[in-house]
Amino acid sequence: MKNYHKPADAELRRSLTPLQYQVTQHEGTEPPFQNEYHDNKREGIYVDIVSGEPLFSSRDKYDSGSGWPSFTRPLEPDNIVTRSDHKLWMERTEVRSKHGDSHLGHVFDDGPAPSGLRYCMNSAALRFIPVEDLEREGYGEYLALFR
Repeated sequence: MKNYHKPADAELRRSLTPLQYQVTQHEGTEPPFQNEYHDNKREGIYVDIVSGEPLFSSRDKYDSGSGWPSFTRPLEPDNIVTRSDHKLWMERTEVRSKHGDSHLGHVFDDGPAPSGLRYCMNSAALRFIPVEDLEREGYGEYLALFR
């Protein structure tokens, strides 16, 4: 088991772009359709940009039409934490990473079968690891998903 953790704030300010910092540390939202992964079709996994913990697989990604990368389920459910969010005068369910405590996005109940869930994530909170780089990046245990 890898030791995923959240770096100190000074390190985050140095290593993240202003948008990545705003999204992950201050519950920001990036613009729809103008983000890195909303239309990414490559095979691989998505990890928390802050901690590196594995979060989602391209095998569970789908085009929800929302303009943000959307997934039907987490790759590692234990790395996902949800909590109630009332910031926009409505109740939503916020999704955060367990070890990095990064704001990732929200989960909605309007997704496809079988779960009916739509994990609507911010690209700015994620780092994509293509399948051909999984071993080199230390995520070789996920190669079997793509064989």
